[in-house]
Amino acid sequence: MASETSWQEIGARLGEARRAANLTQGEVAARVGLERTAMSKIETGARKIGALELTRLADVLGMPVDHFLVAPPPVLSNRQPLLEEDESVATKSAFTVQACLGAWLRDVRQLLEIGVLTQEPLWSYPHEVADFNSYRLAAQWVRHRMNVPTEPLGSMVEVCAAAGQWPLVTDIPGDGASLIDGDVAASVISLHGDPGRRRATAAHELGHMVMGDAYSNDLGVHASIEERERAIEVFAAELLLPVSVFSVAWSSTGGSRDQLIRLAARYRVSWSLALGQAEQAGVIDSAGRGALMANKPTKAEFMQALGWTPEPDLSSVRVAPKYADAVISAFRVGVISRARAAEMMHGQIRLEDLPLEGEANT
Repeated sequence: MASETSWQEIGARLGEARRAANLTQGEVAARVGLERTAMSKIETGARKIGALELTRLADVLGMPVDHFLVAPPPVLSNRQPLLEEDESVATKSAFTVQACLGAWLRDVRQLLEIGVLTQEPLWSYPHEVADFNSYRLAAQWVRHRMNVPTEPLGSMVEVCAAAGQWPLVTDIPGDGASLIDGDVAASVISLHGDPGRRRATAAHELGHMVMGDAYSNDLGVHASIEERERAIEVFAAELLLPVSVFSVAWSSTGGSRDQLIRLAARYRVSWSLALGQAEQAGVIDSAGRGALMANKPTKAEFMQALGWTPEPDLSSVRVAPKYADAVISAFRVGVISRARAAEMMHGQIRLEDLPLEGEANT
């Protein structure tokens, strides 16, 4: 299961997960049929554990077994709610997201190792980064690489995959998280929230990857985490709805709320993001933004602006089509089971949607 030297690391991870779950050693031990002293020794690495014991512990702590066996790569971004009830809730949320992100990374790597999935080179902004405007220029750089300088972007899972980052839309607390592990980048995006928020989260996590090392030193060593996150938000907003769009779409008469609704709907962004970009473009001022923010469009207004046929994005679509094709290919050649294929699709399709094992190659 693990080498002799790794028991201390496994025990430490078990202890962290136990504290995140707000459980005592005695409570965990009782649930898996151990003495409290045995649990104490496990957490310090003084006592080895078998596969069955570890499986039971993982189940009690609500974590996959791999979370304790494999050292997780460092998480680049983890956007959690600003307000938590207490520290244990925040810690538990962070553990849940980290475990989900690590499991997702292992799914991607499995397909890469099988040879049914190809990893695209990670896009990394090649120019000097000095201020917030540099993040806006970086978003424009991404759009030009995709040959869509001002047009609405399609599904964000495909945008991220094209740039080398594998996104998963799933049920996690907070908004999203991402990491870079060597030549592979992955992100998880919460199913919760409206579609505009999910698209903004996907763009945000892509921004962390694209900015790469620049993110750690672009705004100066004294920049706070909040300032750096705001810089990534500038990237995300510009990627989804470029400021230059307003000079073309806005009427000479100063525009209107209806025009803003059409832009927000067409580019599939939240009302607040559309207003922020409109102010950045200079077509509204801060007072006008405040007034419009207080007069949010209804769902009917957005749907009417789209001709009543909104495109599905980040709700019915959970994984990138390229990844989904790779899962089916692995299943058809018999490398993964039917149950594993359904699991790796993360809700994109159900087990009953797949052919039976013996029918996969017919």
